[in-house]
Amino acid sequence: MASAASSVVPVAFRNLIAMAFRKTNVPSGRSPYPERGDEKLNSLDLALTQLFARVSSKFERHAARLSSQASLVDDYAPLFATSSDEDLTHAAQQMRGPLLRHGFRPDLTAQGLALVSEAIWRKSKLRPHRVQLLGAMALLEGRFIEMETGEGKTLTGALAAATAALAGKPVHVITVNDYLAARDAEELRPVYEVLGLTVGVIQHGQDAATRRAAYACDVAYAVNKELAFDYLRDGLALGSHRSYAHKVIGQLSAGETTPPLLLRGLWFAIVDEADSILIDEARTPLIISGIESDPDQTAMYSSALNFARQLQPVTDFVISSNDRSVKITPPGLTKLKRLVDGFGGIWRARAAREDLVTHALSALHLYQRDQQYVVLDGKIQIIDEFTGRIAEGRSWQHGLHQIIEAKEQCEITHRHQTQASITYQRFFRRYIHLSGMSGTLAEVAPELRVVYGTPVARIPTNRPSLRTSRGIRLFPTAKQKWRAVVETVVYHQRLQRPILIGTRSIATSELLSGMLAAEHIEHVVLNAHHDRDEAAIIAQAGEPGRVTVATNMAGRGTDIKLGSGVAALGGLHVILTEFHEAARIDRQLIGRGGRQGDPGTYEVIASLEDELICMFARRLKNFVSRSLANDDAPLPRHLVGVVRWQAQSRAQRLHSRTRRQTLRNQDQRDKALAFAKPE
Repeated sequence: MASAASSVVPVAFRNLIAMAFRKTNVPSGRSPYPERGDEKLNSLDLALTQLFARVSSKFERHAARLSSQASLVDDYAPLFATSSDEDLTHAAQQMRGPLLRHGFRPDLTAQGLALVSEAIWRKSKLRPHRVQLLGAMALLEGRFIEMETGEGKTLTGALAAATAALAGKPVHVITVNDYLAARDAEELRPVYEVLGLTVGVIQHGQDAATRRAAYACDVAYAVNKELAFDYLRDGLALGSHRSYAHKVIGQLSAGETTPPLLLRGLWFAIVDEADSILIDEARTPLIISGIESDPDQTAMYSSALNFARQLQPVTDFVISSNDRSVKITPPGLTKLKRLVDGFGGIWRARAAREDLVTHALSALHLYQRDQQYVVLDGKIQIIDEFTGRIAEGRSWQHGLHQIIEAKEQCEITHRHQTQASITYQRFFRRYIHLSGMSGTLAEVAPELRVVYGTPVARIPTNRPSLRTSRGIRLFPTAKQKWRAVVETVVYHQRLQRPILIGTRSIATSELLSGMLAAEHIEHVVLNAHHDRDEAAIIAQAGEPGRVTVATNMAGRGTDIKLGSGVAALGGLHVILTEFHEAARIDRQLIGRGGRQGDPGTYEVIASLEDELICMFARRLKNFVSRSLANDDAPLPRHLVGVVRWQAQSRAQRLHSRTRRQTLRNQDQRDKALAFAKPE
């Protein structure tokens, strides 16, 4: 009777109870690969869980409850202050047993954090602040933490990673790009080594042996895409060996063994810039594919482009800017049928030719050079829209990549056939212990709790922020906007203040660079064309009078240190030249200035002709443009807020629907192919 009743209770209520008591997840006993089972939620579960998450996130005050535990760290600190480095290493080894047996018990956690704090002080001359200890404790509890930009998330993650590694858990510190992964690992390597811990780095281009050695370390720094693809590669390698029974049989049989894997399972994850990885990038599934032979592909893709160029907008096809899609109209389909008359092969198949020409229309009208991709060494390289960096090893599906290659007259690569795929939601939910951090989590806290079952704790700032706003100016035209940007740069450069100007694409960064050069303003550009110079550009971006024009590459994880005397001049001045699709992404760029109590200012100079407004607030933009009395002046403040809110809120609703659909698509695919999945 009880079991019948429990089956009626929605899964959501059981999940809410588990979240409320922070129930520990244990690895599945059916798999040789340690990971958490993937429990799917139906529509009712999602609605109930999201309602609970929205209400509970309003009252989250977990940092205050951690303060008493942080006092314990101060009590243990004197035990290690006078120890030698050898004594610290010995003390770390002595802590492994208790942490392994008892887990993150408050007293053991405090002792471990005190030990790691002393190691950080000795090797980097940085003393972790109290708020960083609070953040580390929340990470060890399995929470996402929101820490203001510049509050030292790198050290916070290291505190938690080292303590978890001492507890015997393989730790993955996950970042958004190779530069940050390598930088953080190298800067913190001496800290880990004095504790007797090993650290590895997983980056694009490494061979399997190098990756396997890096994952075998106590702490591995990795880029999210590389980590997820390695997980898929392990899945392909395991094949039928995935079940526990096969593992046992392999151990007993001399003729069958489990194939060598890259990872040691999904144990303990600390996701840096969690909103970027778990929310923004979760719209696109990760796919491992093999080469699909297609000897006549060059002629086929060139023909598709030729047919697409003969179709007329509105009459033959329509473009939906909101969801970046193209649809051929009925008259367009009739015209296409006439155009392909006399062609054989794929052009005689109605569905195939319509699909191919639709992709060709997308390549011509939705995918532009130096916005969605660049051409380097004769190859198409995709630009990651969230980081502004080249997305190494990625390609578009279903022939779109090859059509863009034909459009740019590059060598046509082979199409790929899907061998394995996974969404970020499914992948990260499989970690036994999932935690993360970012400076901008408040807006997405409900979705993080719904999808990943992990709550968000807000961590206070160490010092009051001295960052001040110079307001928002929204001009009717892009020409007026860029003129205002140049005038602002001239003004602040005369004061010898360093200036960081954020743009959304390579094309706009190059456009602004040309305008600054015409005014004889010395500056540097940081975009996907100059990513090899990133470290040097960032190192000098805080020097007096320095002007840096950057895409989103400078928006996350970059710490711009102020040069001598710059603080007295007012610190770094940040100019945002276009709204992003989420206000929290705007805040990331703004957060490059005024860090750790330093002074800094920022302002937004945008226009009604910017891409985001044209895509998601077109009607409002047209209405505002018609009602403006003075076309040379920026919009009134109340109109600026309305335009920004409508554009960003509509963009976020669309992306939220896309993420849900991505997850549903994989769930449906799993159901359709359930008979083929090995147990």
